[in-house]
Amino acid sequence: MANLDFVTRLHTRTQRNYLERVTSDDKAECAIIAKQYGKDYWDGDRRYGYGGYRYDGRWLTVAKAMADHYGLKAGDKILDVGCGKGYLLYEFTQAVPGIEIAGIDISEYAIANAKEEVKPFLQIGNATDLPYPDDSFDFIVSITTLHNLYNYELHKVLQEIERVGKENKYVLIESYRNERERVNLLYWQLTCETFYTPQEWEWFAQQSGYTGDFGYIFFE
Repeated sequence: MANLDFVTRLHTRTQRNYLERVTSDDKAECAIIAKQYGKDYWDGDRRYGYGGYRYDGRWLTVAKAMADHYGLKAGDKILDVGCGKGYLLYEFTQAVPGIEIAGIDISEYAIANAKEEVKPFLQIGNATDLPYPDDSFDFIVSITTLHNLYNYELHKVLQEIERVGKENKYVLIESYRNERERVNLLYWQLTCETFYTPQEWEWFAQQSGYTGDFGYIFFE
């Protein structure tokens, strides 16, 4: 189990005003709307989520870096748990021609509005009960999904990822290392249910038997 960083460069491209996030609108009401994971969250006003999540190619460098690190090749099978609109999966098909993809997400809107090239390989579902046989995938990735679950769901999700994956797995989570990052995370987030340090996340992994890698996003 390693701590690997594939995403910080993308994450830090966005400028964030943490105080404005909690003073300009009714943050609780915004979170209620965001947690429906519908049009408002993906393609509505920024106060409810992404403010318009459209394909722009930003995930290609991430897909290439992951493919290189894990030695992915044509014929390998990839699962994205919490795939959203499938942009990362699309980039994997560009980075590794011939790779086989699958994605699952709880958001009906995201799947319905996914990138057309990958939409046939996506389905609606919950990470706590992955509808795949044991050892189905050569690589499993989950980007900014697990922190949206309650703590009592985490063991099951990590066990499910371990069950359906073979050796290579990578989970990216919003986290914090100090009080400033903790406050910034609380101010900025809309959908988080679990707020843990990297050490706590890794404890959950050990308790669940998860053997894959982790990555973290911090709000500095």
